[in-house]
Amino acid sequence: MPPLVDMPLDELRTYRPPLTKQPDFDTFWEETLAAAARIPLDPALEPTNYPARRVQVYQVFYDSWDGARITGWYLVPTPRDGPLPALVYYHGYTGWTGEPHTHLAWALQGYAVLAVDLRGQAGRSDDTTPYPGGHVRGWMTVGTRSPHTYYYRGAYVDCVRALDFLETRDEVDMQRVGIMGVSQGGGLTLAVAGLDARPKLAMPEIPFLCHFRRGVDMAQTDPYLEIAEYLKRFPKEEANIFRTVSYFDCMNLAPRVRCPVLMNVGLLDTCCPPSTIYATFNHLGSAVKEMAVYPYHKHEHIDAHWEDKIRWANRYLWNEHTP
Repeated sequence: MPPLVDMPLDELRTYRPPLTKQPDFDTFWEETLAAAARIPLDPALEPTNYPARRVQVYQVFYDSWDGARITGWYLVPTPRDGPLPALVYYHGYTGWTGEPHTHLAWALQGYAVLAVDLRGQAGRSDDTTPYPGGHVRGWMTVGTRSPHTYYYRGAYVDCVRALDFLETRDEVDMQRVGIMGVSQGGGLTLAVAGLDARPKLAMPEIPFLCHFRRGVDMAQTDPYLEIAEYLKRFPKEEANIFRTVSYFDCMNLAPRVRCPVLMNVGLLDTCCPPSTIYATFNHLGSAVKEMAVYPYHKHEHIDAHWEDKIRWANRYLWNEHTP
């Protein structure tokens, strides 16, 4: 086995710390999602001349929290025979959706693919929310005075509204929609699965945004260390910041997840420590869940995991019960 950067694997498999959710946690999210549902979606598609055979590529737009205009790529296999299963892809921290070729592998297998740029990060989506106070680099400490003003409130809504966009598409079978992403995208996948019942499959990889307190204590690199950097300057705000982020902690959302979940972990990950990932996995409310363990991987894309993802997508979105 590789050197330990966290707990031994046997301990990780049983690590289930107490939830940190506040008494009004569920009410907060019910009110947030109800307010989001009243925002007109105003969806739009612009076809592109992307040179992909058997796939039509569009740039998409829809409105979200506080007037932000969210953008992304939408890939539709052609020709098609009836409604398609669909996958929504959420990207990593500070990143963007990438170029359309990033998503062609899934589209060429017959999935409609929606990849969205998170507000204000490296893609094309706006962030029009006025945040009180200052923050350190990145987005982890933006608006932390209250859960109502925290950056990830709008970001989680943006990701849920990607499902609203798919609802407008006649070519999509909403009974066969999966969600996925890596790192921040993995956390966003878990958040959406905990906030919305529409996904029939979630495939979060090396997820961020899990067990924030442990992440700040154990991580050796950003983004969790952004919170530590902020608290070096303003130590009296510690209790309030951890109260704020508890509303967005995927560990606290995990019991609400009901769809099948395929997750993975790298045991050498010092960015999203394995204990933060297992804490969330062990609280999942899903009847079907699996953790793929990669002892020698750090915080990175895991190519060996692709086959498992394809099998799970086939099983739950195409109803192909492959071994």
